[in-house]
Amino acid sequence: MIELSAEIVAFLMLGGVFALVLTGFPIAFVIGSVAFFVGLLVFGPTTTFHILYSRFYDLSLNYPYLAVPLFTFMGVVLQHSGITRDLYTSLYEALGKVRGGLLIVTIIFGTVLAACLGVIAASVTILTLIALGPMIERGYDRSLASGAIVAAGTLGILIPPSIMLVVYGPQAGLSIGQMFMGAVFPGLILSGLYILYIIIRCQLNPALGPAIPDEQITPFSIEKLVRLMKALLPPVLLIMAVLGTIFSGIAPPTEAAAMGCTAAVLLAVAYRKFSWQLIKHASLETLRVSAFVVMIAALCYAFVGIFMNAGAGDVVADLILSVPGGRWASFLVIMLIVFLLGLFIEWIGIVFIIVPIFSPILLQLGFNPLWAGMMICINLQMAFQTPPMAMSIFVMKGTAPPETGVTMAHIIKGVIPFVIIIMFTLLLCTIFPGIITWLPEKMIGAAM
Repeated sequence: MIELSAEIVAFLMLGGVFALVLTGFPIAFVIGSVAFFVGLLVFGPTTTFHILYSRFYDLSLNYPYLAVPLFTFMGVVLQHSGITRDLYTSLYEALGKVRGGLLIVTIIFGTVLAACLGVIAASVTILTLIALGPMIERGYDRSLASGAIVAAGTLGILIPPSIMLVVYGPQAGLSIGQMFMGAVFPGLILSGLYILYIIIRCQLNPALGPAIPDEQITPFSIEKLVRLMKALLPPVLLIMAVLGTIFSGIAPPTEAAAMGCTAAVLLAVAYRKFSWQLIKHASLETLRVSAFVVMIAALCYAFVGIFMNAGAGDVVADLILSVPGGRWASFLVIMLIVFLLGLFIEWIGIVFIIVPIFSPILLQLGFNPLWAGMMICINLQMAFQTPPMAMSIFVMKGTAPPETGVTMAHIIKGVIPFVIIIMFTLLLCTIFPGIITWLPEKMIGAAM
């Protein structure tokens, strides 16, 4: 044991994580090793192992986290059953005559996928495979097409049933149901602003997203309408199975996730997409994702336990609360820290580390915890679209067919306007906090 001040412990732990992340080691090992060795230095082996054991035990009893494997299974079944593929074609037939029609369809389709999957990698992969090729073939700008796909796919981390909201809620002591309801309007506003941006860009420069030539447009028919309604049916039923049961008070989010799994399997059977190979693949993918989440969660729990017991949490709180300019300046510092961490650390590591540290500070500053939590979640949208740790960009680049000619430079250039739109949405939610709080207050009650 070594006598170290809380300030030095805070510097060693936060600085150690930041420095080791840059080496390329997996985030779970980085966080766990820093917590373990700093704990040995400060508390000695006996106390350190007691803190680690108690934190791991607390995590194992956290019932809401059961929703993570359930939502993951639901998303994988829907992704690989191909149920949603017809929806993209039907939407394009309806909006093809509009300039940038394919881009608009991509955003709408991404919004629907977000409400069905809740997993970003799945949404971005589906959008890239279905939408990128047709857009490039029709002469769409590669950067704008890439940016729209990444932005639409990343909506899956915000619009419920989002895995990030499931993870964030218990960390901040918030109801997952409240988090889901608080995310509805910000997610829809982001989607609407993306569409508005695309319409304006394509009206100013039609070459970015040309409309379908008149000779290729089929006239409206009852058959076309029926095809669109049929394509919309699976996602609508799935959304009703999950969000409908939560919003109507029939079941909490964990049980609603089980309803979603059942609905996804039944839809796969109904559309003749069901197979035991599908269930095997979905189960293995669920195990992989769940093990990844639990491992990072356990080691981040350990990190926060050592950090808080060493008094480093008070150091961070005093530093943020002492920022000149009042509580809004302190809030701006918190949001800036979250944004900067998003450049280098995966979202799950950020949530498990900063939420237990920042939540008491935000409460002390007098902010509504639900509003503050949703602001952080909206902020983390940018983490998926800003290099070097930009998961959505990497998923798209790895999935994009080589013949499309899309490069990393195209994707990065394309996402910049959408990142600016996210910043504007944060400003809107700051000026009008009811965007986040109105629905939860009406349906569940004011956040405590």
